[in-house]
Amino acid sequence: MNLFLELRRHGKLAEKRNPMYEKSRFAKFWGYFMGIFGAGYLMFFGTMFAFAFDGGAVEPYHVLNAGFIFIMILDFLMRFPFQKTPTQEVKPYLLLPVRRNRLIDFLLIRSGLNGFNLIWLFFFAPFALFTITKFYGFSGLLSYCIGTWLLMVFNNYWFLLCRTLLSERIWWVLLPVVVYGLIGVGLFVPEESPLFDLSVDLGEGFIHGNPLTFLGMLLAICLMWLINRSLMQRLIYSELNKVEDTTVQVKRVSEYKFLDRYGEIGEYIRLELKMLLRNKITKSSLITITCVVLAFSSVLSFTDVYDGAGMKSFIQIYNYVVFGILFLSPLMSYEGNYIDGLMSRKESIYNLLRAKYLLYAAAIIIPLILMIPAMVMGKLTPLSCIAWAIFTAGCIYFGLFQLAVYNTSTTNLNMKMTNRNNVGTGMQNLISMFALGIPLILGIVLPLLIGDTAANWVLLLIGVAFIATNKLWLKNIYLRFMARRYKNMEGFRNSRQR
Repeated sequence: MNLFLELRRHGKLAEKRNPMYEKSRFAKFWGYFMGIFGAGYLMFFGTMFAFAFDGGAVEPYHVLNAGFIFIMILDFLMRFPFQKTPTQEVKPYLLLPVRRNRLIDFLLIRSGLNGFNLIWLFFFAPFALFTITKFYGFSGLLSYCIGTWLLMVFNNYWFLLCRTLLSERIWWVLLPVVVYGLIGVGLFVPEESPLFDLSVDLGEGFIHGNPLTFLGMLLAICLMWLINRSLMQRLIYSELNKVEDTTVQVKRVSEYKFLDRYGEIGEYIRLELKMLLRNKITKSSLITITCVVLAFSSVLSFTDVYDGAGMKSFIQIYNYVVFGILFLSPLMSYEGNYIDGLMSRKESIYNLLRAKYLLYAAAIIIPLILMIPAMVMGKLTPLSCIAWAIFTAGCIYFGLFQLAVYNTSTTNLNMKMTNRNNVGTGMQNLISMFALGIPLILGIVLPLLIGDTAANWVLLLIGVAFIATNKLWLKNIYLRFMARRYKNMEGFRNSRQR
């Protein structure tokens, strides 16, 4: 227990002593504000569902309990942008007389007690207050909330397992895809699926405080704990001891000769392509997010699950914005590994920014192509897809490129499990949140004010304006970066992995 408290204290001190702590206070304020807003949103939906499901053939909590799996899938997806694997704290303690197993146990305990696992209680507690207390009193409410919390703790460890495996081999993305695919088949193929009944029984066990139900949940959590513990111990040992796979041979090396005609900008585009397609971390991220976009587009195109106007708009915006958020949020952080060489040449940073913008603006065609089935099936209109593509490449990328001025933390391209610097700063999280939030608001407000067609044309014109003036605002970003270059370079040097 003393070790747990001491390491927890060290974690808080490390956060306060981080060079980005003072710079991220404003971003953290907005993060807390949005967290409170999200909690209120969940409370609203929990209350609304309690009354919406009331008056049916079955009790409202039976309907919600039958949908546990869908909430767990949504929770699983929500964790990707916000939750990292909890192994970044191991490395500083390996030279101390502390067993590695105990360190990993501490990290897993901290992950299980993370406040993220309590978020869904803002949804379940109001729902249970209006539906369960009238039959089972506050004891039923309390036991139901504890049971749903345990369900999210189990989902937390399941997510950690998948995220850890994904960081090693991108093909492990098939694990959650296959698991959720089999669950989907089990839910919808039989006319009367036993999985729905099992989910309802699980919720009933939570409400009644059934000891066997809680014991089963605890055993499932312990099993997932042991799997994560064994896996993390093996991977951390391999990484820290630099155990590399020497059997891999490069069969084909592309030099992208067609970029030679574009001079220095072409060289920077070549450098960015090599980083994206050859480095294990960025390549895995690219493949993962492409699979996610493809999955969303396929579900939208060939099922009726997301036929609502709101979900169509969300998926369309998400598919475009997520690429930029993933690869432009750490803008200049990868270059922090060799920033001294870039600064030795006049205006090389400006050409680097132009090369990045040209590459990522052209890459918008990837989600556009992946959404062609949705356009063919009539779920999305070609005008809306093109409008959001142009708006993303213009306006949204304009906002994300501002991070080139404020990012001062180097992202290490080799370390994965034990790298503490690969965690987004408050400013990155704030701008990324606005990059997704503002388009979602526009996607709702503009059609209500001026209609769908006019809204698409407005978005198209705004995007074209930002694209046409990209040299002007990139030059402004370059000048602001150079005005604080020494401060940024100091941050990049201090945050390099040693």
